[in-house]
Amino acid sequence: MIAQLRGTLLEKHPNQAVVEAGGVGYDVTIPVSTFTHLPDSGAEVKLRIHTHVREDALSLFGFLTQDEKAIFEKLIGVSGIGPTLAVKILSGLAAPDLINAIRRGDSASLVRIPGVGKKTAERMVLELRDKLPAATGEQPPAASPDALSPIDQDVLSALLNLGCARPQAEAAVRKAKAAAANAGANAEFEPLFRRALELVR
Repeated sequence: MIAQLRGTLLEKHPNQAVVEAGGVGYDVTIPVSTFTHLPDSGAEVKLRIHTHVREDALSLFGFLTQDEKAIFEKLIGVSGIGPTLAVKILSGLAAPDLINAIRRGDSASLVRIPGVGKKTAERMVLELRDKLPAATGEQPPAASPDALSPIDQDVLSALLNLGCARPQAEAAVRKAKAAAANAGANAEFEPLFRRALELVR
């Protein structure tokens, strides 16, 4: 099984990275939290990999930190949560916030994540409250300042990948961008994405 992948980042999207290692391009599904911290295309990248094998497919899921990978693997152990939904959950809440929400039994925060209903949120709390790994505190590497351009397109793409309808997603991105501009904040991907996600709910 592939546990780690180190190579050249060929492409990156809010839910996907293509990494070339040993002359082979690997298509890796990633959460938004990992995308946010990826370097520019052409740079070297190292991803922790979960290899998911089904009868008809072999899929790679990649993470920049051990915390993200550990939580992902706990999530897919919950009945009703497959790898695709687990990636959406990690995209909807940053790993430390997700751990805190589950440990506090905060179902209200969990159901705000697209694709997570009340029963799924309750199962996550019930099955994971005492099983989540302690956070290692490992920080993802900082992205280079220009790595996220064009930012609004990436935010829109991330929202669409989470299952939001395009008209609502576009409106949310515009509102989030306007709010950031009014506050004098730089339009960085993650704050813009989190704000847009709040607005689209």
